[in-house]
Amino acid sequence: QVQLVESGGGSVQSGGSLRLSCRVSGYGSISSTCYMAWFRQAPGKEREGIALMKRGASIVYVGSLKGRFTISQDNAKNTIYLQMNSLKPEDTDMYYCAAQPFCGSIQFIPSNFPYWGQGTQVTVAS
Repeated sequence: QVQLVESGGGSVQSGGSLRLSCRVSGYGSISSTCYMAWFRQAPGKEREGIALMKRGASIVYVGSLKGRFTISQDNAKNTIYLQMNSLKPEDTDMYYCAAQPFCGSIQFIPSNFPYWGQGTQVTVAS
């Protein structure tokens, strides 16, 4: 099975940047995983998709975040990243990476991702 470990969260001032990392293990490499994604969730609210990558080739972003957040991967390090720029206080959330090894048409919702990291907290101060 796939194991995911996030890192890179912390506190930053409004307008600043952070890069989140998600190390992938279990099936050997990130190339063995069809879909990789980032989600975020505020306390008491629904988990929200941020960005989706399929085989490292197709990238989909939530419209309001496109241009500020960028998903990428490093196959040699078996790691995906979320580069977050121009951060705003409303970006304060717990951030999670997720994986779906099998390809197919899916909706970008949490139930389609069987593997999850433990989450990393991002706090943006005004």
